[in-house]
Amino acid sequence: MDMLPYILLGAATLVGLVLFLVIVKFFKTWLRAWLAKAPVSWGSLIGMALRKVPYSAITDSRVTAVKAGLDFTTDQLEAHYLAGGDVSNVVLACIAADKAGINLSYDRACAIDLATKDTGKTVLEAVRTSINPKVIDCPSPAAGINKITAVAKDGIAVNVRGRVTVRTNLDRFVGGATEETIIARVGEGIVTSVGSAASYKNVLENPDSISHLVLKKGVDAATAFEILSIDIADVDVADNIGARLQTEQAEADKQVAQAKAEMRRAAAVASEQEMAARTQEMRARVVEAEAEVPLAIAEAFRSGNLGIMDYVRYQNVRADTDMRSSIADDTGPAPEQQS
Repeated sequence: MDMLPYILLGAATLVGLVLFLVIVKFFKTWLRAWLAKAPVSWGSLIGMALRKVPYSAITDSRVTAVKAGLDFTTDQLEAHYLAGGDVSNVVLACIAADKAGINLSYDRACAIDLATKDTGKTVLEAVRTSINPKVIDCPSPAAGINKITAVAKDGIAVNVRGRVTVRTNLDRFVGGATEETIIARVGEGIVTSVGSAASYKNVLENPDSISHLVLKKGVDAATAFEILSIDIADVDVADNIGARLQTEQAEADKQVAQAKAEMRRAAAVASEQEMAARTQEMRARVVEAEAEVPLAIAEAFRSGNLGIMDYVRYQNVRADTDMRSSIADDTGPAPEQQS
């Protein structure tokens, strides 16, 4: 019982020491918030410290918001921090949107911040782009292409470079297509517009017709941006694609015709060789038939069907025929007559 006063005194001293340390740790932050008329309770400060949340940064963000006329609680700011967001950018984005008259709620700002976490962009940049439109080159210089080449109906290729002025559409920023989609769609629209022109001269005379046609296509649908204007920065003639294609087609047709002619020539040569072979074959048959004539004459002598006078008349007729042939032929008398 004699030690009880000392125990109570020690406990009181310990509690006082803890309270003193707490006051020393959080007093400066609490006082800064209180003086800025954005008070933060001691319980909130201690709770954030226990949850390993940077209470000083959260408090400063709340002070910034309150001074700008926005009232965000520490619970809202702390919840976004624990979700992996950037509290400072969200607060600054909401302030910028409020001053510019843009309707941007805190929850949507948090959603945009989380959606752009791994893209290298921030919600503050999105709001600034919504306030101050940005210009996108089409095609993008980062792709290593300076101009888009399109071909008009007369076969003349035209190089076109455009510049697209856009601003962020905060309502479609989460889940909307990015700048790459805008560039691709505008490039497609340029190719379509030039391709539908009757002559490349029409494109050179009225380059604004390209931007009008592209804008009518609604290329900013389902994207995170709203297109304000499409300006054609440069147009020049590239190449006569139609003439080059016709030349290549004529060369291809010539090669096809040469191949067909070679096929016909080969067929003619083969047919000639075939006819020569058939001629030789027929001559061989004639020689074979002529070789059988003396045998037939000898057989006729033996059988008594041919007499000696008949054979003499046959020789006379044959000699007369050979003589007539030698007179008609410049090569001389027949071989048998020469013999």
